[in-house]
Amino acid sequence: MAELTFTYGTMAAGKSTLALQLCWQLRESRSDVALWTFGDRSDAGMVTSRIGIEAHAEKVAPGVDLSGPLDQLVRAGTRILVIDEVQFASPAQIDQLACAVDEADLDVHAFGLSADFLLNVFPGSARLFAIADWAHELPLTATCWCGAKGRCNARVVNGVVAREGNQFVTGDVVHGVVHYQVLCRAHYRSGQLGPG
Repeated sequence: MAELTFTYGTMAAGKSTLALQLCWQLRESRSDVALWTFGDRSDAGMVTSRIGIEAHAEKVAPGVDLSGPLDQLVRAGTRILVIDEVQFASPAQIDQLACAVDEADLDVHAFGLSADFLLNVFPGSARLFAIADWAHELPLTATCWCGAKGRCNARVVNGVVAREGNQFVTGDVVHGVVHYQVLCRAHYRSGQLGPG
């Protein structure tokens, strides 16, 4: 019986690494595994990990109708679909994935963030929390500079934690004027990015 699973965590927790590992392991013994991304940091048809591993993936635009692409996968014999950056999917797209699980017996393994830089749950992630067969938080979590568990993906603009802005930003924004930093809840609230 096929299932829809959601594996989530903060930035730098290893979501893309685990998606790539799962896809690689499955492809070692079978040829019916597809890899999709809703918007990798490379901004191309790739799933990339900060530790340096990557794989080509089908880039799917948030909001587009997935019925055609899903039907093509099933007709081509795909039985397992691994998806990275699923937080950027729309609730309607999550529903289409669930239909493929229920009606076409397609296993879907989705990986992504739960909440954005304002600590609001992404709409796609919220839908997955509501309808996924399994939702798992990654056991490895990034830590705040203070050593506490990192729960918050802070967007930092010119050295200040942003408190407003567009929810959806893709591409590699690790360094520079705009970057992201994982913080504990207390330091996210205070905006303190380091000691002192």
